[in-house]
Amino acid sequence: MRYEVRPLTSQDQAAAWKLGSLAFGYHDRPMPEDWNSDSPGRYTLGAFDDSGRLVAKAVDRAQQQWFGGRAVPTSGVAGVAVAPELRGKGLARLVLTRLLGDARDRGAAISTLFPTVPFPYRRLGWEEAGWLTYLALPTSALSGIRPAPGIALRPATEGDMPAIFELYRDVARAGNALMERSGPLWNRTATEILESFDGMTVAVTTDGEVVGYASWERGPGYDSSGKITAYELIGSTHDATSTLLAMFAGWASVAPTAVLRLSTSDPALYEVATSSIRIESQQPWMIRVVDAAAAIAARGWPSHLKGSVDLDLADVECPWNEGRVRLVLDSGQAALEPGGSGEVRMTSRGLGVWYASAASPAVLRRAGFLSGGDAETDSFLMAATAGPAPTLLDYF
Repeated sequence: MRYEVRPLTSQDQAAAWKLGSLAFGYHDRPMPEDWNSDSPGRYTLGAFDDSGRLVAKAVDRAQQQWFGGRAVPTSGVAGVAVAPELRGKGLARLVLTRLLGDARDRGAAISTLFPTVPFPYRRLGWEEAGWLTYLALPTSALSGIRPAPGIALRPATEGDMPAIFELYRDVARAGNALMERSGPLWNRTATEILESFDGMTVAVTTDGEVVGYASWERGPGYDSSGKITAYELIGSTHDATSTLLAMFAGWASVAPTAVLRLSTSDPALYEVATSSIRIESQQPWMIRVVDAAAAIAARGWPSHLKGSVDLDLADVECPWNEGRVRLVLDSGQAALEPGGSGEVRMTSRGLGVWYASAASPAVLRRAGFLSGGDAETDSFLMAATAGPAPTLLDYF
């Protein structure tokens, strides 16, 4: 059977809701009257059979993620669903291959997604690069942390939101893979953001400067099942971080478990006994380079590194990436120039993992993602994306 792949229209919304609700388990809920699979920043593709029935779909989210100090245009893939009786027939590949081309056409350089299962995406060039992690520990384990003198806590107000946004952006700019929280997908008002949590607390200096914040929710109950969850805890200074953590220690008698959503190398982890921490939940995410030349140009690179390495890129699903190119780095900028010897061979999965600073060349070799070259080329590639480790705090 032949399938037509095209963007969804207003007439396809009920079918898209039904297909998605069956796949992700919300089929007991009616479709909201104002629901639309396409909203600003979201582009949905569907595969239709000869009768016009929607049998597969996927959403391309126009987002940005930070790498090397720069926000890189990204396709966030979500809502991938295939009719139950047609799974395993290549329909997801059909839709996602089209999505990659369309995403490139609109300017996306890379793609990320949260998989329910990794194998179909690996076959299309995505690979796991990091995790969205919630850590749990006894709230009493925070009791040894003392508030810092000169730091006061108070509830956040709408007027604090610009400072809160900038605190987050400073952390994102210094990390890898964190989401840029602006653009059409991030259009909530300050009031809506504040009301989405049980509390948002800011840490301020004696001069009134906001130097940290925590957004949190108080779970139900006050017995052994009670929890306090910090969805975000960011301090620009040690004093801000420790004072915010000390606030959560005050919940120990009614919420004996504290859950923290933290980045991989968050400084808050230096304040607690890691032996008391367990993983509450961990959701892997995957990355893929959509447009190799654009991705290399968009990312930030070490300003002290100058040199080049010849690559031979393999990418069947995105053939515009394939072939011999020379990676040239100079003064924090990089480019892929056509040609070269193709000394170092890299697969699409390897390119994404290396780009994200998620693995060293030695690991990529052992995984079968990289071959050729020598110790010198490995050293150059290692230095180019030496860290920090990639992390995400936003599920999509």
